[in-house]
Amino acid sequence: MATTARVLSDLAVAFVAALGAVAGTWWLLDLPASYVLIGAAVYASLAGLVLWTIPADLPGPGMGPANRITLGRAALAVPVFALSVQPGTLEVRDAWCIIALSTVVLILDGFDGRIARRTGTQTEFGARFDMEVDAALIMALSVLVWRSDRVGPWVLLIGLMRYGFVAASWIWPALGAKLPPSLRRKVGAVAQGIVLLVALGPIIPVWMAVTVAAAGLALLSYSFAVDVRWALRRSRP
Repeated sequence: MATTARVLSDLAVAFVAALGAVAGTWWLLDLPASYVLIGAAVYASLAGLVLWTIPADLPGPGMGPANRITLGRAALAVPVFALSVQPGTLEVRDAWCIIALSTVVLILDGFDGRIARRTGTQTEFGARFDMEVDAALIMALSVLVWRSDRVGPWVLLIGLMRYGFVAASWIWPALGAKLPPSLRRKVGAVAQGIVLLVALGPIIPVWMAVTVAAAGLALLSYSFAVDVRWALRRSRP
């Protein structure tokens, strides 16, 4: 209960930031009022998951400095999450807004882990929180690239790959083993975000968007294949 109480203030501040980002996007893109409600529901779901999974021994004031950066990234990504489920056609100005917000979120991704190491506040929760924000952003961008009619529905595999891996671990528990730290995996996650933003860019020819997205999917497939092979080999006697 004490941990929950000190985390609520951080969640409240992030809610104000998320609501401001959603309201600004709503105004700039002239979206229906339902978009604001979707954004609020998305943030409420995020806050609920944080409160459900946060450990009692979390170090630092509030969520800690690194987790606060991750929470801020998530708040800025809420408008992108909401746009991915908002009905309607994706316009050129929508694409530029998505690219601007997502670029900031991706840039900030380089700070939370560094701050956690410098302050000695690394936790399994923080690493998982960071990973889930990245995965959700990539999933949302995959949906938006598909809805832009620039790339076929196969681009959704980029966002679904990680969730498919988790689902497969329920059937094959060996895949649920904790993976060792990997620069390949970290670089690959950032690369997928860049690939999807390039594919979404209105000034990028369609053939180039398809090529870049296909290359990103191939790279991601290779990375997951390496992890699957490692997990299966580790499970053998």
